[in-house]
Amino acid sequence: MAQAPARAASVVRLFDAHCHLQDPRVLAVAPSLIRAATAAGVARFAVNGTSEKDWHLVKQMAEEYPWVPERSPDWMDSLRRFFAETPEAAVGEIGLDKGSHGKTIDFGEQVEVFQQQLELAKELNKPVSVHCVRAFGDLLEILKRTGPFPAGVLLHSYLGSAEMVSSLENLGCYFSLSGFLTGMKSTKAKKMLKSMPLDRILLETDAPDALPKLDDISLLAVPVDRSSADNGESKKDSNSQASTTSNESLNHPSNIHIVMKYVASLLEISEIELAEVTYKNATKLFSYHGSKVHNEVEAVCIEEDSILALIMKYQYRELQPSIELHFLC
Repeated sequence: MAQAPARAASVVRLFDAHCHLQDPRVLAVAPSLIRAATAAGVARFAVNGTSEKDWHLVKQMAEEYPWVPERSPDWMDSLRRFFAETPEAAVGEIGLDKGSHGKTIDFGEQVEVFQQQLELAKELNKPVSVHCVRAFGDLLEILKRTGPFPAGVLLHSYLGSAEMVSSLENLGCYFSLSGFLTGMKSTKAKKMLKSMPLDRILLETDAPDALPKLDDISLLAVPVDRSSADNGESKKDSNSQASTTSNESLNHPSNIHIVMKYVASLLEISEIELAEVTYKNATKLFSYHGSKVHNEVEAVCIEEDSILALIMKYQYRELQPSIELHFLC
């Protein structure tokens, strides 16, 4: 397995469980973003496709170095072919959206497509990364009908209620936390976090979106590339998740440290403990027969076929030594 660049002993090791480094707004500077993040201790990234259009871009990134609700009439056949050709890929991101963007798409149609994607993930025994905005009740009902999911469901940028956590956990869900959490009232966020078992918590940046709304001197922002801003409009809902828009600075993958510090403070545990447990959780979720994520000595032991994930090894030509990125399509 390729190793990340050497890090100072005091720097924790982190796994960014959900980001979009193929986003047109940051694609040109992605090598430098990854170099900075890995130097800061981010050993692994799970990079998610967002539409049929970028499946092969994500795959190409893996081999070589906008949220768009579009699909072709034969999208399911295309998706099956993609997984047949790329067995190391997982499913994501998919989901439900009742926010300002999602309202432009018939919700019944969203549910129909989402259900088919979930059923395919379960059939292939692959984990799935799920986007949900203002539709957690619907999400829970669909997961109950389709689940459980032994390969795992990553609920990215989770902002659902504390009361739903137990039911979602029983279905195989993991709760991935991003900078959007900083837009929630701290008392509500703390209650939600305290309801989560530590072995189901993940950390993510959702970069280039989800720039944390905190006054922290270590916060890094990526200037918007005006030439690509129109092609990379934020997929997030500005009313529900404090989105990063094309008129603002974008999120840097190194900001996973900011998320870690904030979550650890609310959970009242050390940052090192949180880093270790979330790295272990993500390694477990993204380990499977054929995966390029290998369990390390300290990682939890799992049955070979019980967890299935994406994963393609990707080496930027500009980066030496190579690192690992994990792409979901």
